[in-house]
Amino acid sequence: MEERNVKTNVPMPDVVLQCLMPYIHDPRDRASISLVCRRWNQIDAMTRKRVTIAMCYSTTPQRLRRRFRNLESLKLKGKPRAAMFNLIPEDWGGYVTPWVNEIAKSFDCLKAVHFRRMIVKDSDIELLARSRGQQLESLRLDKCCGFSSDGLFHIGRFCRRLKTLFIEESLLIYERDGEWLHELAMNNTALETLNFYQTDITRVRFEDLELMARNCRSLVSVKISDSEFLGLVNFFRTASMLEEFGGGSFNEEAERYNVVSFPPKICRLAIPYVEKDKISIVNPVASSLKKLDLLYSLLDTEDHCLLIQRCPNLEVLECRDVIGDRGLEVLAQCCRRLRRLRIERGADDQGMEDEEGLVSQRGLMALAQGCLELEYLAVYVSDITNLSLEYVGTYLKNLCDFRLVLLDREAVIRDLPLDNGVRALLRGCQKLIRFALYLRSGGLSDIGLKYVGQYSENVRWMLLGYVGQTDEGLLEFSKGCPSLQTLEMRACNFSERALAAAVMRLPSLRYLWVQGYGASTTGNDLLAMARPFWNIELIPPRQIVIDNQNGQEVVDEQPAHIIAYYSLAGPRTDFPATVRPLQPQHP
Repeated sequence: MEERNVKTNVPMPDVVLQCLMPYIHDPRDRASISLVCRRWNQIDAMTRKRVTIAMCYSTTPQRLRRRFRNLESLKLKGKPRAAMFNLIPEDWGGYVTPWVNEIAKSFDCLKAVHFRRMIVKDSDIELLARSRGQQLESLRLDKCCGFSSDGLFHIGRFCRRLKTLFIEESLLIYERDGEWLHELAMNNTALETLNFYQTDITRVRFEDLELMARNCRSLVSVKISDSEFLGLVNFFRTASMLEEFGGGSFNEEAERYNVVSFPPKICRLAIPYVEKDKISIVNPVASSLKKLDLLYSLLDTEDHCLLIQRCPNLEVLECRDVIGDRGLEVLAQCCRRLRRLRIERGADDQGMEDEEGLVSQRGLMALAQGCLELEYLAVYVSDITNLSLEYVGTYLKNLCDFRLVLLDREAVIRDLPLDNGVRALLRGCQKLIRFALYLRSGGLSDIGLKYVGQYSENVRWMLLGYVGQTDEGLLEFSKGCPSLQTLEMRACNFSERALAAAVMRLPSLRYLWVQGYGASTTGNDLLAMARPFWNIELIPPRQIVIDNQNGQEVVDEQPAHIIAYYSLAGPRTDFPATVRPLQPQHP
């Protein structure tokens, strides 16, 4: 047969690449393409529609504008994740003002803005609403602080095409009135999602919710704060397209709630502060529920079991560890389609009288065998064994995100360290990209830490607490984890020298947060990881006053922190007194 001459180095025409680019959404693929050559970099810049900036100090608004002029969606994260647990000083930073100023001047195509854990002022919201209100379709102020209802008023007045307004778990400094919601209901007919769940917004008029339901016929998701459930009767009748609801409070006698019925399409519910005698309100829609949030409910183990049995189509469940091992066994039997499960820590005295109100290896093993479709599992456990982790690795092959915290409720955990169990889990769950393991002293030896590095080939985000014994374990860990971009560690008493050496070995690392390490007074050993574009910040030990469960003020000793990250912007200029830069080197 005659051989054909085939040219293998024919360059791809620009027009072909421009047609292909809109179908490439993974940011890692985009990043790789942009490195091929200058022209491909330019085409990526012209066609990129969505950008996520995981650290607001890693670049500048001006750099973003120069490279991506046609952005339609921007997600920007500010304070480190540890700020959600009051571990980072309040004045650390994360101000949104310079970004809003640039958005107001540029980014004419921007339709979606998502700020997470940032300080947002009313003036920022007003400028954003006035300058981009006609184009903006989605605004998310996610766990932000610094603004008030006055800022929200400008959203209602100027953002008339808004489809999503999300401010869940944001802390409002001041709520003047509920006029912002009235303004939004009057001016907007496009709204699909409204969420101010778990905020301090209380001055909400039910008439405004009803007006919004009448004007916004595509309204599918509403999550509010603590408003009496009985006042929502007319809203539920009007919002016929509603699929998700969250919030409300139950302050009346149980029989009065018989008049409340959810819209027919409801399939996602978050019901806080509901008690056993009022949970029957869920029964008519239980079989249709795909998502159920019981994190702030007042139900015991038995109540969880009875409710779960009525929800065979459940795909997402969020609750506290009062669900107990028996609740997880019921979940494994009745909810085979479950994909996401989050079990948070309850009050320390919750479940103490009833041993069933605790989660241990028994529940975890039942869950692993029954809910084979799980993709996300985050759980606080009171006891754990190597065998239960092996079950996770054996059965949960679709798991992409696994997080386990071992509580200190039990005096003795008999099966520590968890070296073999962790190895089996990581070897079995090949799809893992996020992994958290927060144990207690002796929970994972140096050998186990070596296993974590060795078998976390695809993991990009990792949180480790109370793991390893010596610097040698950390150094062995750092020989693996080729894809690790974010590493957070707490209560791992490694030396500064070992931390610096480990960082230099991790090829993909972009962000590091460590609290509770072998800190020195100078931090000079950390300079071994100093390199171009790498910022290093130190937060010295400090004392903070907190309220304990008895309402008394106690002093909490906070050990030193390290925050280090790549930044094209160089050292930031808004350092508070609580943060000290450690001589970052830049070209």
